[in-house]
Amino acid sequence: MNTKHLPRICIEASPAIQNQAGLGRYTSNLIDSLIQHDDSYEYTISFNKTRRCNIPDKYNKLKQYSSNKNNKIWRLQHSLTHFSKYRINNHYSHIDLYHSTGHLLPKLTGIPSIMTLHDIIPLLYPEYHKPLNRMFFKVMLPIFLESADAIIAVSKHTKDDAVNHLSLDPNKFVIIPEAVDNSIYRITDTNQLSRIRNKYKLPSKFILCLSTIEPRKNHITLLRAFEKIHFHHPDIGLVLVGNLGWLYKPFLSAIENSPVNNQIKLLGYVHEHDLATLISAATVFAFPSIYEGFGLPPLEAMMCSTPVICSNTSSLPEVVGDAAITCEPTNTDNWSDSLNKILSDKQLREELTAKGMNHAKQFTWNKVSKQTVTLYNKFLKHTK
Repeated sequence: MNTKHLPRICIEASPAIQNQAGLGRYTSNLIDSLIQHDDSYEYTISFNKTRRCNIPDKYNKLKQYSSNKNNKIWRLQHSLTHFSKYRINNHYSHIDLYHSTGHLLPKLTGIPSIMTLHDIIPLLYPEYHKPLNRMFFKVMLPIFLESADAIIAVSKHTKDDAVNHLSLDPNKFVIIPEAVDNSIYRITDTNQLSRIRNKYKLPSKFILCLSTIEPRKNHITLLRAFEKIHFHHPDIGLVLVGNLGWLYKPFLSAIENSPVNNQIKLLGYVHEHDLATLISAATVFAFPSIYEGFGLPPLEAMMCSTPVICSNTSSLPEVVGDAAITCEPTNTDNWSDSLNKILSDKQLREELTAKGMNHAKQFTWNKVSKQTVTLYNKFLKHTK
């Protein structure tokens, strides 16, 4: 189809191109789904090039608004548009709508803007961020959100936090939950499962946790609970997947000094090609995070038919529904009791597996893209 006369939407793709964990996966999946399922708009992308950039070949077909600025200069340029007459409209020539998928939104004269809000963690838990990031988000995030013509919140909890803490207009919000990547599904092939077990030297039974190693993710509670259940389940291992984040050293020291450290494996980053098989191989998936704007990993585990235990705080109860066991995030006894229960009860694991799979199937990227296009239509219906 000739897209020459179609309204042009620019999606900020830096999170995907710079491999920014959860934000990157959200952005990549959103762009892919929009291109695949919607032909009513011309989709373009914007990003700043850094040494960490990885521009997928699939994006070469899209018009690109790129910059060679480093992240700090890129942030500064976008922020200045809100405090002065400085504008970067020329950089985004001929676009009809701008969609920010990260935490950065320029003020563009005469161009409607939408911002996806994943969370306001930098404002609620500033201690979990580096000082410079903390200062930037404290000043700029409320300004970006106030400036946006519409805000996509990935959960009701995220919307409520933003409205309550920043006094934003609730009518600006549309709740569009995230979804499970199409590459995440149950793997039953014994050869694939054996390959992953051998590659990562996994125990036959293990508890899996998938998240960046940093204080907010609360691995320490899971570690202490694992130590408590070890006597009753000496054959169970603990496998931790995720990059090292912010303030991770105290937790690594806790592992080193743990009496069960020989049962713990830190795998670091695991390539997405191995992720579904790794999750499918796990006996239980544990997610003890203190706060999440959405919390995708529990849904991914459900999609792989792995029973889930997660925290009962922030957006997580909204995301997992009644398809998981939930615990107080810092209550070690609660976690150890729940882990012991699920590891000892095969019928419970099977019930959670069935519930989890049915629940996770409701979260699809096709649904996300359709809801997002519906929002685009509100601003571009007169230009089509």
